[in-house]
Amino acid sequence: MTSFIDMHCDTLTQANMHFQHDLTRLPMEMLDVEKLRKGGALAQFFAICLPKITTVRKLGSLYEGDWKHIRRLAGILQHTCSLHPEQISLCRSAQDLDQCESDGKIGAFLTIEDGRDIGGDMERLSLYHRLGVRLITLTWNYENCFGYPNTPGGRMVSQELMNRGLKPFGREAVCEMNRLGILIDVSHLSDGGFYDVAKLSSKPFVASHSNARAVCSHLRNLTDDMIRVLADKGGVMGLNQYPLFLYDGATESRTEDYLAHIDHIRDVGGIDCIALGSDFDGIGRSCRPKMKGPQDYPMLADLLLTHGYTQDEVDKIFRGNAERVIRDVMG
Repeated sequence: MTSFIDMHCDTLTQANMHFQHDLTRLPMEMLDVEKLRKGGALAQFFAICLPKITTVRKLGSLYEGDWKHIRRLAGILQHTCSLHPEQISLCRSAQDLDQCESDGKIGAFLTIEDGRDIGGDMERLSLYHRLGVRLITLTWNYENCFGYPNTPGGRMVSQELMNRGLKPFGREAVCEMNRLGILIDVSHLSDGGFYDVAKLSSKPFVASHSNARAVCSHLRNLTDDMIRVLADKGGVMGLNQYPLFLYDGATESRTEDYLAHIDHIRDVGGIDCIALGSDFDGIGRSCRPKMKGPQDYPMLADLLLTHGYTQDEVDKIFRGNAERVIRDVMG
């Protein structure tokens, strides 16, 4: 079985909504520890996604605040690792990942999706780092201290808005994240912000859950030029299984669309910039994803081999490329 590293899931958010504090077995969710083990996971990146601005406004004083929300969801992952130390362990470095593989455990990387809680305070990046955060998706669907999203409020935008780059704090934060060893994630970031990150970052960066815009026109995907720039910087992009990012007008995911994106990204940026970023538990079961969870990753590996990819190429897509970036950035 080909082991894998998946760079994005929203399982912590769903577990919190359903009052689940142990990720070992989650019947209502797409991903859990048992499904990861069944699929052959080497590591999973667990995102803490902040609530929508509209949700925060509706809740008013009932909302606990972003920092408490972050601590609560981080606590779910930490609690799971403490309950099942023989199965899963929190990772903060490539050395931790190596130890997990040696011990036969799943490595768990903690990430933040939307840096709005940082609020322009550079000290908070160090605070996040001490908490164990090793990847930050700079923006989600709203403007924040870093910059601007590619789909404000989830809506398509004009080219003028897409060309907006990083804010002054965002530009400084790129250098600080490089220094701390926190992966910079440009999924959800404006095109202008992408190019600012590419220009400013001294280390590889990632688009943890984005596909190819030439294959599917959704603005959450990367253009061919962006794919080439990302590859030149030594970064990777994770294949997102959300149907709307796979083909225009989609209602369900299809295996031929996975292949179309992987083929295109390989032809444009090379095999070394392709990784996995499923968006499990963020894509919604109503979208009828072809792969129901990480337990189905062996199906994708077999599909790629049948399609003509070599085992070495499949290994790069499934783990090798993401592992290289982890070593380059986190040390």
